[in-house]
Amino acid sequence: KGFADIVFIPRKKFQDKPALVVELKWDKSAAGALAQIKEKHYGNALKDYQGNLLLVGINYDKATKKHECVIEKIKK
Repeated sequence: KGFADIVFIPRKKFQDKPALVVELKWDKSAAGALAQIKEKHYGNALKDYQGNLLLVGINYDKATKKHECVIEKIKK
C-alpha cells in the first residue's frame, strides 16, 4: 500500500538486534508518522523477518527546530 521512508534490517551476525521501520514527517507529528506506518502496513514488508521490530515515527518542527520521536516495539 505504500513505502516507509527508511527500513533497516540487521545483518545475520547481528540477528539479536531489531529491524526498524522509520517514517519521517516535517511540521506534523511523530505520533502521526507512527500511525501512518500502521495504517499503510509498512511492516508487512518484513513479514518473513523472524526478529523483533521497531516502528519509529520522527517529526521535525521547522518553527521550533526540534525533533520528536515515537518508538513502538513489536515482538514476533
